[in-house]
Amino acid sequence: MPSPPVDAMHRLFHQDPGLFARVAPQLGIAVPTITQATVLFSGAGNWSALACRGSTVLQLETAGQENFLLLIEAQDRQDRRRPAHWAHHVAYLWTEFRLPTALLIMCPDQDTARWAAQPVASGPVQPPALTLHPFVAGPDNLPLITDPDKIRADPALTALSAIMHPATRGIGLALDTLSTALRDLPVVNANPLIALTAQGLHTHPTGIVWKHLVSTIIFERDREKDRVERITKFRTEHLLLLLGERGLVLSEATRKEVADCQDPETQLRWLLRAVTASTTEEIFDDE
Repeated sequence: MPSPPVDAMHRLFHQDPGLFARVAPQLGIAVPTITQATVLFSGAGNWSALACRGSTVLQLETAGQENFLLLIEAQDRQDRRRPAHWAHHVAYLWTEFRLPTALLIMCPDQDTARWAAQPVASGPVQPPALTLHPFVAGPDNLPLITDPDKIRADPALTALSAIMHPATRGIGLALDTLSTALRDLPVVNANPLIALTAQGLHTHPTGIVWKHLVSTIIFERDREKDRVERITKFRTEHLLLLLGERGLVLSEATRKEVADCQDPETQLRWLLRAVTASTTEEIFDDE
């Protein structure tokens, strides 16, 4: 079972497949410009066995229209068994998809990062039949992002760097700026980053700081959601009351549309039309 920080790092790449394209230059990885990134995650066939081991696999397309696969692993401690597993996964993907396959290992612990970066050869004879050369991201080569402009420009990369540096000087300021940047993002983008950052930091005291920083965001959005729900409920009730007083009968389909609507602006438009409309079509048919 992966630790919460390890799982959070994987999920950041699930949430933002294009993240590797911004990580690669910081790691000194010389790859062509990546134009598209897709998460390969399927429970079909033999692939499910690999996916269940906690691996993340991206299919990357470059500016030269060359595709390759990136296997992402996260490791929080040294384990002599892991290199053989990584080699197996790389060979499996290379065989299954017939695409060049690279390996990136995310290590929040610097000693583990140094260990993981060492090439591992198979077999006692020279030259070895197979040598594993992974890319490794650790605290040394993936620094904490503290520049406010960079934080606002790339909250996902900032979250990843924060998970790598929970005790680094400047982490408090970085998290404060990140929480402010997330206020301006749509909920669908901000909420996963809030949760994944909390998950990645939860074993460290910094995680408590993060929860306090984002508590106001969560409270304000919950309060706004409650406010919208009250408005939509109020407008639904008054629309149905107005239609009844004017003798306008709704079909079952239209009544369901009214009941299901959660957009206050749409409801207001219906209410304004219902004041003078002589048929329900005049109210609910779009122009």
